Order: sequence, then C-alpha cells, then structure tokens
Amino acid sequence: MVGLVKVADGFHFLEGPRWRDNRLWISDMHGHKVHTIDANGNTDTIAEVPNQPSGLGWLPDGSLVVVSMLDRKLMKINEGNLSLHSDMSHLTPFQCNDMVIAKDGTAYVGNFGADNAESNIKKTCLIAVSPEGKAKICASNLLFPNGAVITEDGNELIVGETFGGTLTSFKISKPGELINKSNWANVMPKRYQIITSIIRFLNISLKESSNVPFPVPDGICLDADYGIWVASPTTSEVIRYKKGGQITDRIATPNPAYACMLGGENGKELYILTAESSVPQFCKENKTGEIYKVSVSNERAGQP
Repeated sequence: MVGLVKVADGFHFLEGPRWRDNRLWISDMHGHKVHTIDANGNTDTIAEVPNQPSGLGWLPDGSLVVVSMLDRKLMKINEGNLSLHSDMSHLTPFQCNDMVIAKDGTAYVGNFGADNAESNIKKTCLIAVSPEGKAKICASNLLFPNGAVITEDGNELIVGETFGGTLTSFKISKPGELINKSNWANVMPKRYQIITSIIRFLNISLKESSNVPFPVPDGICLDADYGIWVASPTTSEVIRYKKGGQITDRIATPNPAYACMLGGENGKELYILTAESSVPQFCKENKTGEIYKVSVSNERAGQP
C-alpha cells in the first residue's frame, strides 16, 4: 500500500464523496457547492446548494440528487439548477446528512438527531425516499445515522451510527423496507460506548472532532471483499473493518477524516476527505478541507 497523495485542497468542509464518470463528486457543505474532481485534480462546480449539501447519489434515470441539510430536502441537480425531489422536513426536526441510493432509486437518508453535531444527541430515524419522492421513516432508534452502504446484491444496508460507535446492518426486504437490525461491527470499543451513553444521559457535549481515544464512524464505503472502510474524525484515520469488528488496515491522516470513497480507474483508489474541524463557524471562516488518495487492495463494490 503506497502513501497518501494529496489530490486537492482549498475547500471549507467536504462530505458525500462519490465516484462516477471517472470523477470524484463531493459536497462542500459550508462552501454550499457540489464539485467534481478529475484524475488531474481539476475542479468543476456542478451547483450551488444554499441550505448546505451533503450526501449525493443518482436515480436510475441518471438524475443527480443531493441532500439539502438545513431544510431537510432532497434536491435534483440539472445543469446547475435545483428542483425538489422530496421534502423530508415533516419526518425529522434535525438537519439531514449523508445518503445512499439503491440501484432501484430508493434513497436512504440519515439525520443528526440533534440541533448540532456536538451535544444533546438523541436517538433518531433513517428516512427512505422512493424514486418518485415519497418519504417515510424506515428505521428508528439510531444514534446519528451517518454514512451508509448497500451490498452488491442489494439485500443489505449498513449504516454508521456515529455516536453509537457501531456499524449497524439491516436486511432490505423490499424497497424502502428495512428489517432484521443487527450489529455488523463495533467501531467504538464497548467500554467507550458505555461512557458515551453516560455522557449523553448527563447532557455533556461530545465534540466530533475532539482528540479522543476512540474511533467513531462518519463516512463509509464498501469493497468487493465485504470490507468497510470507515472515516474516523476523532482519531484522524480511516480504518477497514470486516464483519464482526476485525480491523485489517489503518491509515493515518494529517487532519480528522470525515468521509471516504473507493474509485479510480480500477476502483482501488481510496479517496479520503479531511478538515481541521467540523465546527460550523470554523468551517465557514476557514478552508481546511482537503482530499487525499491512497491505493488499496480491494476494489469498490455496492452502493454508493
């Protein structure tokens, strides 16, 4: 495995990396724009999203969809223009974040479960949106559902619960229906899960980008060997897990890592999004968002 290579920098705070059409697609959340980056590091702006872009994905007809965080909507992007795909605001009062879209066009969208990512975290829901834009709650009792993947066969969805410290699995029984919730892997060791439960009970702030001694799952991606790469902002690294929690690889990053995506010509380039902090005011005032890549052994699989 070769070392990290910087691909691009100068962004506010990056989320939702996707690989499509030989380009990396990214959301600059606090820059309010969706961009693409080609193999040479050239940046192209696709659209401006005033209410903060996050998760990205495509419907079966090729339409690009982005999570609009603050107003809790899914927006279609067509030649730089936004149009409403789905309004999810009646299902959660909290800002939405990452998303994965299944091959059939069903989108699964997480939300903070709090007014911000630092305190008062409550259990919340995962929202399913049909290809026609109809939204409903498909899972509940999740602690900050964040990055998510769907396996190649389309039968399993795995979501990272950032403040639960777990990768949580569901069987997709039919479009928009999730059943058989189970623990796929613990990212945060059990003893720290107990500690953070006490912290939440006492309503003490837990900052996502603090220098704390345990990893948490933010953005994730799936490879062809059924391994999941996890971006851990608390420990400034990406970690590859196998089902059950075995760690096979760890890659340290210069700053906290918030998201990752496999791509490149052979699907074996791991793109990693980093920033000095996720605190909104800091991100609005500073451009510390960077993109790195590193070659890995197993190619991308499933969705996104």
